[in-house]
Amino acid sequence: MLDAAVARDIADAFGLGSAAVLSAGPVARGKQGHVWRLDTADGSWAIKQPFFATAEADIGQAARFQELAGAAGLPTPRIVRTADGSVLADIGRGQVRVYEWVDLLGPDIGLDPVAVGSAVAAAHRVHSTDGDELDLWYRDPVGAAAWDALIADLNRADAPFAGRLMAVRDELIALETWMTPPEALQVCHRDLWADNLLPTAAGGVCVIDFENSGLADPNQELACVLYEFAGGRPDRAKLLYDAYRDNGGPGRVERRGDFTMLIAQLGHIGERACLDWLEPNRRSPDRSDSAAWFAEFVDRPHHRVVLQEILDAIG
Repeated sequence: MLDAAVARDIADAFGLGSAAVLSAGPVARGKQGHVWRLDTADGSWAIKQPFFATAEADIGQAARFQELAGAAGLPTPRIVRTADGSVLADIGRGQVRVYEWVDLLGPDIGLDPVAVGSAVAAAHRVHSTDGDELDLWYRDPVGAAAWDALIADLNRADAPFAGRLMAVRDELIALETWMTPPEALQVCHRDLWADNLLPTAAGGVCVIDFENSGLADPNQELACVLYEFAGGRPDRAKLLYDAYRDNGGPGRVERRGDFTMLIAQLGHIGERACLDWLEPNRRSPDRSDSAAWFAEFVDRPHHRVVLQEILDAIG
């Protein structure tokens, strides 16, 4: 955890100005780390402190993609680098990275679909292949055997949501029959849920948290965005999709296989929430957090009928 004593060190390392004051505590917490606010004579800054140490070389691609996407018109906070051009700095007992401060509001799946489609198009117009390979989190099914083993483990541990997973088990396995290999790969954000594509106090939208960016099929990422911001609302799906295309977005959602990344990613999120409940860890230290994470997975179903409605609306 950061404290007031390191405010001056952070400001000096990143050239943020004098009279540095750090917020009394984190202003936000995610699965990857804490965010603090730092105010100086020159402005306000978001200070991200990751839970796990990262090598500069491992985050360089993600930082470059964020900067390229911002230059292409994506509304995203500007990365602030140290004097030697680094993204990370060792401060006190951990690492930090710095962004310009943007007044963000809470997650909202009812965001203006035109603004969402336009923002995602800007990110996808950056056609780079300089990214981490597409790993199983975005590509592979959890599989019937793994789901059944997880249900058995949850039942043995008397998990309060074991019955809910049993209730959706057949649908999850049926969804996995839709999955097809990705085709044209380019660097994508790969985490464009409502937690990371947020409304701003000024009335626009802003995309944050590029740490998971890497190679993906833009068709499949666009399908994720359509589900997140228009699932169950075919009228919104059409507005979002048209705005994306009108703003030069290269992705197209035309078949069931385009939902592969959605099915894989949500499946692995649900699986991870269950595993974290079974074995609490630094990412999810409290079982109540893991149970809430699992609830997010099942409370808003991504069933086949919902995804087919999206296809029909934009087809």
